[in-house]
Amino acid sequence: MSDAAIQQTTPREIMLECQGLSRVYSEGPHDLVVLDDLSLQVRAGERVAVVGSSGSGKTTLLNLLGGLDLPSAGEVNVGGTVLHELSEAEIGLFRNQHIGFVYQFHHLLAEFSAVENVALPLIIRGQRKKAAEEQAMRLLSRVGMEARADHKPGELSGGERQRVAIARALVTDPSLMLMDEPTGNLDQHTAASILSLIDELAATARCAFVIVTHDQGLAAHQDRVLRLDEGRLHQE
Repeated sequence: MSDAAIQQTTPREIMLECQGLSRVYSEGPHDLVVLDDLSLQVRAGERVAVVGSSGSGKTTLLNLLGGLDLPSAGEVNVGGTVLHELSEAEIGLFRNQHIGFVYQFHHLLAEFSAVENVALPLIIRGQRKKAAEEQAMRLLSRVGMEARADHKPGELSGGERQRVAIARALVTDPSLMLMDEPTGNLDQHTAASILSLIDELAATARCAFVIVTHDQGLAAHQDRVLRLDEGRLHQE
């Protein structure tokens, strides 16, 4: 198999696995092949960076891995669950319980404070508001945002909003984290603290990470670097 994204050497359990993953978009009389028979394995506690040129399909890949989009062929298996076999409601529940997202743009709710934004996934899960906000405050503290917890997104800088978004993604203790340019809006010091947090979660919570980035320093810090090119992943 030419696809070099499958890692066979570590005994850790596979948290994420894709086989024959393809995504094709129809544009008039032509088909646009974004992902082509792609294979990938990521093990518990492993950090994988995905790099590639703009338009190579990195965000499309993340959307498929998180069940936000359906593959044209192949499957995405997260912790033993094949995502496309679930209903839309079941996928939503599965994401809330097992997958954390950090988007390139924060997608915070403007009418809620930082702590309310971070607590929301726990409240949706059924946790009491007070307990959810206490847990949210612990995550905000870890990303250096406890002093801004009562501020709404419009009162925060771009970097501050991104830190809140990272805390929101981590608050549910996901087994898989999908991150799209997570440090793109952060200063060097804050980016370094986020890297440390990723290392800690990978080591202690055995969370698997797939991180799309243009930042070569961030990519080099991960366990593996894969390049997305012509719809396939190749080991850097």
